[in-house]
Amino acid sequence: MVPSLGNRRQQAIIAIAAILRLLSTVLLGTSMAVYIGRDASPFAVSLALTAYHLGMLLFAPVWGAVADITGRRRLVLVATTAFASVTIMPLAFSHGVWMQIGLRWLYAAFAAGFGSMMLTIVSERGGADRRGQSIGFYNSVTAIGGIGGRLLVGVLLGLFVPSTMYLLIAVLTAASAFAAAFVSDPTPNQTGDLNTSELVAEMRRRLLPSVGQRDHLSPNGLSWLYLGLILRNMTQKGIGSVLPIFLLAEVGVTEFIMGALLAVSPTLRTLFMYLLGRATDTIGRKPLIVAGLTGAGVQALVLTVVLIPSVLVARIGLLGLGFTIHAITFSALTTGSVAFIGDVAPQDRESELMGLRTTARGVGGVLGPLAVGAAATIWSYQVAFLGASGLAFVGAFVVARMLVESQHQAEQRTLIARLRN
Repeated sequence: MVPSLGNRRQQAIIAIAAILRLLSTVLLGTSMAVYIGRDASPFAVSLALTAYHLGMLLFAPVWGAVADITGRRRLVLVATTAFASVTIMPLAFSHGVWMQIGLRWLYAAFAAGFGSMMLTIVSERGGADRRGQSIGFYNSVTAIGGIGGRLLVGVLLGLFVPSTMYLLIAVLTAASAFAAAFVSDPTPNQTGDLNTSELVAEMRRRLLPSVGQRDHLSPNGLSWLYLGLILRNMTQKGIGSVLPIFLLAEVGVTEFIMGALLAVSPTLRTLFMYLLGRATDTIGRKPLIVAGLTGAGVQALVLTVVLIPSVLVARIGLLGLGFTIHAITFSALTTGSVAFIGDVAPQDRESELMGLRTTARGVGGVLGPLAVGAAATIWSYQVAFLGASGLAFVGAFVVARMLVESQHQAEQRTLIARLRN
């Protein structure tokens, strides 16, 4: 089917909003790691990413539940992104280590509203028969933001003082909110509004469900997927929290080369997200999920041997291999897991379950940097990376045993709905 003009316009708007959102996030995370690393230990560097994922963990399901209850996903999308921009502005005037860490948490509290809202919209635009392709397109364009952020950060770190860098990040985040205001939401609208007490009660019920209200977490082993995501993110986010300072201080690359290396994975993901989005509609969700979890462990193993060669070119080659593995396996896991959730989620709780995916990743993002940062400070980066690899392998094993493929059930559900209509 040839996309209509309106559909292409919406794809362009979604792409612009997503690219700007990830561009600003990457610039913030990488530059903050370098700024803190200049004055503090690897553990302090890791705390910045821990703060970010703590904010995502606490608030992603909140925004998802609010959107599901009110049906105003676009409003939540725009408002949270705009407030995220505001939280960065104080860093243009003061940027002590602890202030950077604290505002990184506050930024995440609002930024958490973007991912689950946009993924729900994108998932619904694709439907069951083209959900993987739709998600693949979205993930490919977000990778463009990652590429730009990583390529630019090495240059901008040499050109800008911290105040200017943080002001630029705030402006880019605000531009993402402006673009998101023009996104069309295809999800069903709720009729009527909930008052504050009803909203709080409903959020409590959804975020802390009683034993008899957890059926939406059990289809096809969904809860085990969330566990796998926690373990995988403990590996990846733990390593990622110290990676910029590891590249500069231990490997010995320049800031520009650091940025180019960090751009390898998102560059390749623009291709693999699209290809694997199509693959998940063909071979199913589970194979991609298991491959993605396994690959995270393999990448960590590659990084443990980066310092063995004494020649810088050889070190850069190993890093390139590690980031290539990350691109493939991250694409597989993201596409497979989002499509899986879209398959099994009740329509009125899809944003909530997408938000819980972000929460699961946030739990790993909180625990992983603390563990890896502490291990790198006490022992060495190699010991920290080796220990992190085992977590991903455990996650892959658990998911391979417990997850049940969802693709055919989603197709049957769509067919039944069409017959009823």
